[in-house]
Amino acid sequence: MLIIGRTWAVLSPGENPPQGRTPLLVRKGAFGSGEHETTLSCLEELEALGDLQGRRVLDLGCGTGILAMAAALQGASSVVAVDIDPRAVAVTRENARLNGLSLEIHLGSLEKAPGSFHLIMANIQGDILMDLARDMVEKLLPGGTLLLSGVVFHENYQVLLTFQHLGCHLKKNRFMEEYTTLVMEKTGSKF
Repeated sequence: MLIIGRTWAVLSPGENPPQGRTPLLVRKGAFGSGEHETTLSCLEELEALGDLQGRRVLDLGCGTGILAMAAALQGASSVVAVDIDPRAVAVTRENARLNGLSLEIHLGSLEKAPGSFHLIMANIQGDILMDLARDMVEKLLPGGTLLLSGVVFHENYQVLLTFQHLGCHLKKNRFMEEYTTLVMEKTGSKF
């Protein structure tokens, strides 16, 4: 069991959550089961965003689906999870089933996530974030939030500049032991 933030208890199937914690049942088998500092920070930053009622969310590079599941449990009206790894897609489907959640899960990348989103989460490497930045920002609604992690220290500034150049501003830049997590907002009207 792993306790994260004020809300989450990441559990293996069969474990019981402590009272007052929202359980996230995760069968391991892909990246992102909560132990890594980037996943942990994303869950804490997602929690800080509060209620996602009526919001459309994308988890890009979903791994185990832990971030997508957390967004659904925070009230998101629609959650799309995509990954280029077939094993990750299978694990995400199984974890969503274990948690009784209905997620839209696809093998692929941004091309498999039609429409626009209020929140895009991507816990992937910094160079990949920069390669996908333009398409990510195009899919983000004005006033929408980017939750980006998996960025090593020496890539942080370049990732930040890339997204700023595309019309996003920094709300939080969190430095951990080896990685950073950025919370950014697309300039424009609030959703």
